[in-house]
Amino acid sequence: MADIRSISTGLKLGENGIWYSTDTENISYPQDGNEDCFAIEDTSFWFRHRNNCIVSIVKFYPPENNGTIFDIGGGNGFVSLGLANAGFDVALVEPGTVGASKAKNRGIKDVICATTNIAKFKQHSLPAVGLFDVIEHIEDDITFLQAVRGLMKKKGRLYVTVPSYPFLWSAEDVSAGHFRRYTLEDISNVLKSAGFEVEFSSYIFRFLPIPVFLLRTLPYKLGLSKVERKNNTTSRDHAVKGGIWGNIINSLLQSEIDNLNNKKAMSFGGSCLIVAKSP
Repeated sequence: MADIRSISTGLKLGENGIWYSTDTENISYPQDGNEDCFAIEDTSFWFRHRNNCIVSIVKFYPPENNGTIFDIGGGNGFVSLGLANAGFDVALVEPGTVGASKAKNRGIKDVICATTNIAKFKQHSLPAVGLFDVIEHIEDDITFLQAVRGLMKKKGRLYVTVPSYPFLWSAEDVSAGHFRRYTLEDISNVLKSAGFEVEFSSYIFRFLPIPVFLLRTLPYKLGLSKVERKNNTTSRDHAVKGGIWGNIINSLLQSEIDNLNNKKAMSFGGSCLIVAKSP
């Protein structure tokens, strides 16, 4: 476990076992976002497959000296739990009180309810950092990543996922509080501009761009979709039933895990997965 007291000057341990900052900071994320995610995470093929992809690549590029992975903006702790179950030491950093509480209830040992700014982590104190679908919520991504690099130890590893392709922008991006989507080249260049060395990069969710374009992007561009959150639609999109379609999707997802297990990058997909290192 991480020694939180030794790496932060701005956190106090609450009676519920969660570390809190007395300061607050606004973030670009829907107020009910953690609740919405929590309702679907355990049954969602998307969340499950993203976890599998992350765990697969972290095994190839583990933190130096088995250090703690700080899952920044980690929501309800779904990724943190996946990494912990795979044998990695994880601390979750989540500014939302709802997400932090749910993560603690899921069994995450170290939960920090704060942003990296108000947590006041000491410079060069974090062994590894995960930013899983976080950077797209940050208006100035390079400045944010430079700040994260300053918090990381030398040769600390950074694990990143972001939504892919600007042309897939839709009402869902607006309602989710996104500032942008990325190509793999885009996010790699942003990381390099922030001072990181990219070690591995790949697309994942190879089958998603076409249905996303047809069902989300195209209606948005034609003015046929509204910018609002619809829990029933989200649940439908993330559920995979049995039958032929379910078997096809499961086969496609397994082939991606097989590729990652062999460190084979993929050239097309609905999300980007990157491993970078702080020099």
